[in-house]
Amino acid sequence: MKKISLFAIFALLPFMADASDSSESNNTLTLSVRRIGLEWSKTDVKNAAEYQDSPVSALKADSQDFIKAVFDTALVYNTDRFQWDNSLFMEYGETKLIPYNAPASTSENSDDILLSSNLSYACWEWSGFKFGPTVRAAYDTEFFTTDNSPRQNIVRANTGISLFDNQIIKSLYLTGVYEYDFTYAGEKLSKLAAEIGWRLEYEIRNGVRLSTNGYYREYFSYSKFVDTDLERDFSAVVRLDTNLWGDMTLGPYVQYRRARARGADVYGSNFIMGISFNYITSFGLF
Repeated sequence: MKKISLFAIFALLPFMADASDSSESNNTLTLSVRRIGLEWSKTDVKNAAEYQDSPVSALKADSQDFIKAVFDTALVYNTDRFQWDNSLFMEYGETKLIPYNAPASTSENSDDILLSSNLSYACWEWSGFKFGPTVRAAYDTEFFTTDNSPRQNIVRANTGISLFDNQIIKSLYLTGVYEYDFTYAGEKLSKLAAEIGWRLEYEIRNGVRLSTNGYYREYFSYSKFVDTDLERDFSAVVRLDTNLWGDMTLGPYVQYRRARARGADVYGSNFIMGISFNYITSFGLF
């Protein structure tokens, strides 16, 4: 019931905003395809068994395939004062390792589904910057897991302040966070945290764009102790997209995730560097 009520409130906010801002004339509704992408790499090693004593590492390596798909779209409603951003982000990536002397194995290195709704109000505007309060609601889960660990299920609500709708700073926010975590069967956990997040884009020249997005989240209160709950969580992506033709782009990217769980003495991290092929565009609905 709490979850239904929370999303109902966030769903009604844009309509209340529109009613109070009905005199504005610069209303727009845009479907933004921020990225539909595919990353792929393949290492194919033949006759590795015969070269295990070779000093040439490339001849005795394991064959492996890496593939990752990303789907990131948003429906954005703008007035002169309000921005309502509803987004769906999905990514899945896995690596298949094929040793010469053992069975093939597969491991996930990316798995996330994030459905979110963000409403920001510009109390102040200066030199292309809009600044004011923001409220956010999100549901964070994943497709599936490849081991016996449970599938992540989290409802998250944020409130705070943000810069938004700038030519470079698309979103920069600082918020307090309430999480309702029902990842574990029979367990309903609540957590409080602080979060800073960003989404920046810079056009280096026509057809070449540098972009980054990510967040840092610091937890400071829990309803109970679970050793796998995170204390700190940092995630960042940096991409350089170069237009090939039309809305198709190609370019390098770097993705980094670093976090520490309550029951761990050290940080865990995941670093990916590669080349991605993407479709990026937007459609003005009105």
